[in-house]
Order: sequence, then structure tokens, then C-alpha cells
Amino acid sequence: MTYEVKRDYIGYGGNPPDPKWPGGARLAVNFVINYEEGSEPSVQDGEGYTENGHTESHGTTPIPKGRDLAAEGMFEYGSRVGFWRLHRLFQERGLPVTIFACALALERNPEAAAAIRDAGYDICCHGWRWVKHYELTEAEEREHIARAVTSLERTLGQKPDGWYCRYGPSVNTRRLVTEHGGFLYDSDYYGEELPFWVTVEGQGRLVVPYSLTNNDGKYNGVTGNADQWFAFVRDAFDMLYAEGARRPKMMSVGLHMRLIGHPARAAGLQRLLDYMMQRRDVWIAKRVDIARHFAATHPYPGKGLNE
Repeated sequence: MTYEVKRDYIGYGGNPPDPKWPGGARLAVNFVINYEEGSEPSVQDGEGYTENGHTESHGTTPIPKGRDLAAEGMFEYGSRVGFWRLHRLFQERGLPVTIFACALALERNPEAAAAIRDAGYDICCHGWRWVKHYELTEAEEREHIARAVTSLERTLGQKPDGWYCRYGPSVNTRRLVTEHGGFLYDSDYYGEELPFWVTVEGQGRLVVPYSLTNNDGKYNGVTGNADQWFAFVRDAFDMLYAEGARRPKMMSVGLHMRLIGHPARAAGLQRLLDYMMQRRDVWIAKRVDIARHFAATHPYPGKGLNE
């Protein structure tokens, strides 16, 4: 039977499992840097227009045809400047980071790719290009997945451990990622706070959910400054930390180099990192380490989970 995405309104319900994080941590926190700059829709790569998502122009009507040089520069800021600021903040504190890596983007910045490789950041494939996977045919999506993996292995010297679509996945994505093989997990889900298993074509697929809530994308909406962003994400951290005394939790924090990489916004990230590091019983971890730990602690229970 071909895998079909089915809706589940129950999940773990009122009795989520104890993930038994290392050291008895109440909360596992994963920081993600979305490395997208250089893979976005552009005139140069054939889309005929310039993407302006998650830039200072976000929400405005893009130039419908031709180059938007302002938006191009805002994307380039992310790879030229923003990446290095975020990299420094994490390196100075000895904290791990997961890279949601768009393959073409990293091909276009070998220096950043080398820094990621040397720092030992883990890699979650964010696709070959910044495209809407749900608009691709099955054959096109299969090709994009294979091309992305080959590219990242060539650029970074390692295959990605996980998968996460830049936009929402297609109904085929999880099946095609499983078919390709080599992925420990995918993160194409927003409806849970702990990892969980699904069955895909008779195989166990670990899902490590992501969040667009604890995310610097808030700067394109209701959040105006670093104090507001820090307070918002800090409050999420505090509640999860308190709840974790009874049943340990997981938290994802998403970052974009062309957004929070700017000084006035990076100040909020700096406060958040220092705040979290003051708390005991917090495991700031790579996404792959969370996946490996959960899979070892709660192995795939077998077929029939969602069939």
C-alpha cells in the first residue's frame, strides 16, 4: 500500500513519553540556522523574478518581472555578513547548531561551507533550491532530493542527517525521502513538541517536529525589536522548562541569516543564548543528536502506526 499522509488529531494526548534526555535534562533545545541565501528564486536561476521573503521588503509586492536589486542585496547580506555574526555567537559559547542547508546556496559560498564543516554543525537538507515542493511532479521532486544530497556531500564532505522542506512538503515528500534512504529523520511537521514515529512503506520514519513559532520570522510580523523577540522566545523556554520538571520537553528555535543576522536583532539572540545557559538541566543539542537519542530510547515500535 502506497504511503498516504493522514491527519492525526490525537498524537500523544495527555500522556507523552519521557524522552529521558541526557543528564536528566528537563528540556532539549535545538537552534537552527536556515542557510538559504543563493538558492532562492531569482532571474539568474530562471524564475524571472527576485524573491524578497524574510527581508526588509517582506510583505511588499515583489517586482513581477526582472531583477529587484534591493532584495538581491538583502539576501546577499545574509551570506556575506549575517552568517558570520551568528556563527560567532554560537562559537564563542561553544554551542551546537543545526544547519537547514539549501544545497545550491552552500555551493555558492565555499568559505561558509568550510566554517560549517570545521565547526561540526549537523546538516539537515533544506532542499536543492528554495522551491515549493508541492508544486513539483513526483519525478521532479525525486530528482531535487537526489541532487541536494549529492551536492551537500560534495560541498560539506558529509551526507545530511535529516530533511526539511523550505516550503511545506508535498504529499509525496516523506515517501520520496524514505525511498531515497540515508535520512535519520525528517522535520516536515509542526503539530507536536516531541519526536514520534510513522510508518512509511513498511519502514519506520522518525519525525522530529519543527516550529515556526519560536522563529525569527516573527520580525516580519508582530515583533518589532530584539527585546520583544527575546521576551517571546524566553517565555516559551520558561514554560517548557517548568513543564519539563514533570515530563521533559523539546524546543526548536529557527534563525535566518538575513533577518536575525542584523546587529539590532542579533542582540536578542545573544540575550537568549546567555539566558538559557544560566539554567541547569537544559540540553542545547544538535538536531541529529536529539533524533539519535530518541530513536535509541524509544525505538520504532513496528508497522501499523499510521496504516
